[in-house]
Amino acid sequence: MKELDVVTFGETMVLFTPELTLPLEYSDRFYKQIGGAESNVAIGLRRLGHSVGWFSKLGNDPFGRYIHKFIRGEGVDTSRCIYTDEAPTGIFFKEKYSPTNVKVYYYRKNSAASLLSPNDLDEDYIARAKFLHLTGITPALSPSCRETVFKAIEIAKKHEVKIVFDPNIRLKLWNMEKARSVLLEIAKEADIILPGLDEGEILSGRKTPEEIADFFGKEKIVIIKMGEKGAYYRSGNESGYVKGFPVSQIVDPVGAGDGFAAGVISGILRNEPIFSAVKRGNAVGAMVVGVSGDVEGLPSSEELEEFMKGVIHFQGVKR
Repeated sequence: MKELDVVTFGETMVLFTPELTLPLEYSDRFYKQIGGAESNVAIGLRRLGHSVGWFSKLGNDPFGRYIHKFIRGEGVDTSRCIYTDEAPTGIFFKEKYSPTNVKVYYYRKNSAASLLSPNDLDEDYIARAKFLHLTGITPALSPSCRETVFKAIEIAKKHEVKIVFDPNIRLKLWNMEKARSVLLEIAKEADIILPGLDEGEILSGRKTPEEIADFFGKEKIVIIKMGEKGAYYRSGNESGYVKGFPVSQIVDPVGAGDGFAAGVISGILRNEPIFSAVKRGNAVGAMVVGVSGDVEGLPSSEELEEFMKGVIHFQGVKR
């Protein structure tokens, strides 16, 4: 009997965002939040009613403790998190020129999370999950992180745990050639792949959603994020486009893809048809961009249902 719906791991950092819409060099007041692709997904899934575990290696410092307490406070299991004195917790800053023009500056080189190694994995913990969620960020952090990701894949395969993979390409962390090689190797082992359209082009060398999905193979569920246009999905012989939800105002676009992933995985865990799961992902992504911060806009199940019903009623978007 599986005890957790999803297990995920990776780096979460403390995020500092200026109070005012100013270039960073002129900003002197910031508010503190957290941000990390995997923990964003974990929190999103937990708010939607699923049992989730997230772990990382955190600096034994105030920022590491803040991250741990925040994520644990959301109801995510953090029992496999590790503290280290060997490196600090990573931080990053957002610079907002406008809601659609956001730059991110990372200070994560040689961070605590980059010290993750295969020895930090608890095989039984991963084996108890239905899904292992991975992103392409973790293997980019360091060679030991890369080894950890592939060891986690080995464990998941051994225990018949389904693998969800979001490429989340970060070319600030590694070069295109290395990224493409490693991420394709992970995609080959994944059961569900969630690239953005541009990421799909990078990995496959193909342009259209249909061609990208074909590249990854019909034995996998491939869902391609297309921003405000929605998403394209292909599962076996079933495929199609799912419209996005209209957003009246974009406040902060960062984290929308993680919200989408949480919505899709939630739909699959609820045994919904793929079309409905993708629609759920589109809705969560739309809700996230309307709020400042990576996790602040992630909805509860009740909020998501109300949002979807309201948009369908007023905008005429089909189920």
